[in-house]
Amino acid sequence: MEIVTRADRRDLHDTAAAVFKERWPEFIFHDETPKKHLGRVRRYFSSFDIMVLDHDAVVAGGWGVPIPWNGDVDDLPSGYDDALVRAVQAREAGTPVTTLSFMAVAVGSTHDKRGMATVVLQELTRRTQEAGLVHVVAPLRPTWKCRYPTVPMDEYATWSRPDGLSIDPWIRTHQRMGARILGPAPESMVIEGTVAEWEKWTGMVFPVTRDYVVPDALNLVTIDRERDRGVYVEQNLWVQHR
Repeated sequence: MEIVTRADRRDLHDTAAAVFKERWPEFIFHDETPKKHLGRVRRYFSSFDIMVLDHDAVVAGGWGVPIPWNGDVDDLPSGYDDALVRAVQAREAGTPVTTLSFMAVAVGSTHDKRGMATVVLQELTRRTQEAGLVHVVAPLRPTWKCRYPTVPMDEYATWSRPDGLSIDPWIRTHQRMGARILGPAPESMVIEGTVAEWEKWTGMVFPVTRDYVVPDALNLVTIDRERDRGVYVEQNLWVQHR
């Protein structure tokens, strides 16, 4: 295994993108905020954008952004989108940063259940320490939350197994690394589109105006046929690593 930054191996960009894409539903890629900021994020924070290679094949990867945060829950970004915006604005304004926010981790299907996500998180944490940052947080997208889209995130976060760990596999991964739950990221991503676009993204039909359960969505999707709009506001879960 070898760990490199995406900037080190630009020739593997398309391969890495494919590994990431297979782990998320199509609608996730239609959030407008990342489209406006990811180009600068990759230029500014390339040392926090890593890939794990196995014989030169991308098997896992992850990235994060440095943000200003005073350590109080009330000072956290509202979620994924807001963290991106804060990171870019802080860099361009010269605002001191204190914290790395993990933004995404993906493991290729050929390397599932081999601890690769933990490898990525540990490497990003090591780079955080090298950069002199003092906090590590993450707006998690819990793996099983899509099974319970009508349950508020703050309630879901309390559901635990007899051993005290979360019922959710992705939350457990972070808990085993010493992370603690801080609370919901109430407006982590906002995705809007026409009804036709939502039908294309989901493979569903939305014949009437109402809220819908959509596969892989953590919350309900609101479809308004009269306005020809579909809106999805995703809640995530903030955790803090030691």
